Amino acid sequence: MSTENLSQKEAIAKLKELSESARMCMFCTNLETLPIAARPMSLRETDEDGNLWFLSSADSNKNFEIAEDNRVQLLFMNNSNSEYLSVFGKAFVYRDKATIEEKWTPLASAWFEEGKDDPKVSVIRVTPDETYYWDTKAGKLVSFLTFAAAAISGKKTDNSDGVEGKLHI
Repeated sequence: MSTENLSQKEAIAKLKELSESARMCMFCTNLETLPIAARPMSLRETDEDGNLWFLSSADSNKNFEIAEDNRVQLLFMNNSNSEYLSVFGKAFVYRDKATIEEKWTPLASAWFEEGKDDPKVSVIRVTPDETYYWDTKAGKLVSFLTFAAAAISGKKTDNSDGVEGKLHI
């Protein structure tokens, strides 16, 4: 696997590609306490500045934990394409109507009885501080076949079909 650290526009493009491809992540809070509090969350979007946006219930444990310590870790996995992303950053909670209106999706109505007007709706923005990715260029099947051929032949694979690195946002 080769290393390719990306910066600015390239880093944001890779962050957006991998996070929106996976769509779901483990959203981890309360990072000082073990075990770390983690729950699955659906990404709303990754914007052009590299911020990751989520819809959340204002009375969730996650929101209370962010109020105490806004450091979070997001872990994305897209197994079908062998793409992985780890985002460490700071979370900010919004309750204002303008932000809710901008980030709302009709799919969120399944969690909020009164839709976007539900008083429990909040929006979380995560601003990345440190981000690392793993991406298989050729895809999962080709990677598997490369490893299988190496195992059968007894030759070592150079694992050159993948790339990993830091994303400097």
